[in-house]
Amino acid sequence: MNRLAGSLTAYQTAWQGRLRLDEGINANFDRWHPIDTRIFERMVNLQPTFPVYNPDGSYAQLNGTNTENPVEINNNRTDDQKRHRFLGYLKMELNIIDGLKATVNTSYEQNSVVGGIYKPSYARMEGQSEKGWGQRTYSDYTNKQIELYLTYDRMFGKDHHLNILGGYSYLNNVYEGFGSTRSGFDTNAFGYNNLGAGTDFRQGDVYSFKGESTLVSFFGRANYSYLNRYMITATLRQDGSSRFGENHKWGTFPSISLAWRLSDEPFMKRTSSWLDNLKVRLGFGVTGNQNGIGEYKSLSILSASGAAYYDAATQTWKNAYTQSQNVNPDLKWESTSQWNFGLDFSIFNRINGTLELYHKKTSDLLWTYPVPQPPYLVGTMLANVGDLVNRGFELTLGANILRTKDWTLDANMSLAYNHQEITKLSNDQYQAVGLQAGSLHNLRGMSNTYSQVILEGYPAGAFWGPHCEGISEDGKYILTKDADGKVVERYLGSAQPKWNIGLSINATWRNFDFVASGYGMFGQKVLNCTRMAMYDPTRFPSQNVLDDFMKSGITDNPTYSDYFIENGSFFRLQALTLGYSLAHPEKLGLSRLRFYVTGENLFCITRYKGMDPEVAVPDNVLESPGIEFFNSYPRPRTFSVGVNISF
Repeated sequence: MNRLAGSLTAYQTAWQGRLRLDEGINANFDRWHPIDTRIFERMVNLQPTFPVYNPDGSYAQLNGTNTENPVEINNNRTDDQKRHRFLGYLKMELNIIDGLKATVNTSYEQNSVVGGIYKPSYARMEGQSEKGWGQRTYSDYTNKQIELYLTYDRMFGKDHHLNILGGYSYLNNVYEGFGSTRSGFDTNAFGYNNLGAGTDFRQGDVYSFKGESTLVSFFGRANYSYLNRYMITATLRQDGSSRFGENHKWGTFPSISLAWRLSDEPFMKRTSSWLDNLKVRLGFGVTGNQNGIGEYKSLSILSASGAAYYDAATQTWKNAYTQSQNVNPDLKWESTSQWNFGLDFSIFNRINGTLELYHKKTSDLLWTYPVPQPPYLVGTMLANVGDLVNRGFELTLGANILRTKDWTLDANMSLAYNHQEITKLSNDQYQAVGLQAGSLHNLRGMSNTYSQVILEGYPAGAFWGPHCEGISEDGKYILTKDADGKVVERYLGSAQPKWNIGLSINATWRNFDFVASGYGMFGQKVLNCTRMAMYDPTRFPSQNVLDDFMKSGITDNPTYSDYFIENGSFFRLQALTLGYSLAHPEKLGLSRLRFYVTGENLFCITRYKGMDPEVAVPDNVLESPGIEFFNSYPRPRTFSVGVNISF
């Protein structure tokens, strides 16, 4: 990637400092060449001994398959992407009277991406079959935001402190773009720069789009403390989103929290020699979520049906349109209500930590449900029905372990446990005993196979299917069956980790500094679809298979079962830095000169046999986590060397 970035910030004051203006501009210009994800899939598919080139210098090709040469894909495919990003902001603060301040925040952000892809006519697959294939795309994303609020902050006497905030915010997002694809080029000389030279221009090869959403919020917050020992905070938000149905665009979200600093109480004086701070917290709050829904999911949508009808009046054929999405005026916010009890502590002026117990319930979860036809024209409906409960605890600890003339050593740790359960999936209008998820349609012979189920009493990401008892003498999977000989499906584990841990160490010795950090997740399962695909006897010897498959004696076609569901627990050393600061930088006219070397993603300890046990988690909580496919981009291991210079 090539990047050119710049920023400019400024501020000024007026009215004897009562008015302050902060303004800034940031601009980025990026150019990069994305890698076709098929390259990784093809690298896995091809045998490691497969030649890259033929004796005549042409790219070798595995005949009779659709497995392209990954080197050919990379060298013959042109993919250029350019992005221009602009961000401008202005912040105004006015001290109206002592303790009363008005603040206005405004910002404007624009991201524009221009792309071009070309596959020449001599490139296999799309290039040869289409006689050259070109595409141009353009997309533009604009965010406009304004926020206005008043803050009142005052001490009443020496013991009472009050802070009140109230305001309004407006956020508008607009995205739009267009694109065109064409094939059938007589020459490859133009690349993607002259799509008009192509002869094949089919329906659907030209497209454009535009979408817009608006979020309006009114909010308030009040903080009160007495003696800095007894504290209460209350907040109230009312958010309105254009994404929801006509009847439920607005949501109201309150919260309240109480805190008591016990260490300041007279009856705790006996502990003052070792107890630095002890505070108890109790809170309840409701938050809203709109991230799992698109801009127009509550509206009725018409789409081209792919059919045509003859208009006798004009004597022409016209495209036919049909309803593709039902209207749902009751589509509304997902809301999460949470109780939490917390404990903050510090002892011996060396050790500090927090303990948090929580119970979190997410209501009105969005999912697509089957609906009857009629009265509905479309057989599915996006609706708010489900409830999901999370409960657990979070513990953080920090310690100043060592302090000497030459040495310092600090350590931090976090530990979290979470139990998740879907408690509701149906109501009077929308019924579902269990919803299928985790489609395996891109694996051979599994177009109608699902690996997960959304079911009351189980967590999101619950693997569901047959249990494999072993491999028979003739190489078949032995699946558990009932008395009638039917394969029994059951719960096979959860993709949700039960435990999360984080560790970090900071140390110095004289002018050397050392920082290391890592994290881990434990108790989750991962479906290894790469392993499943490469346990296919029909692939060998033309395509690659795993070494342990050759030793297994399996002759059966790949079959989904817990045979391919693995322990996904892991611990990853995320980053390690070693630095050295020059002892007397002032001799060089500097205030600081530091050299450092950093490594990231250095190692991962796991029993998982696939590429990476840390599978990406989808935005929608009910979608399918914990599934690894072989076209995923591998997590890079990076090393960097740098210099910090301060004048």
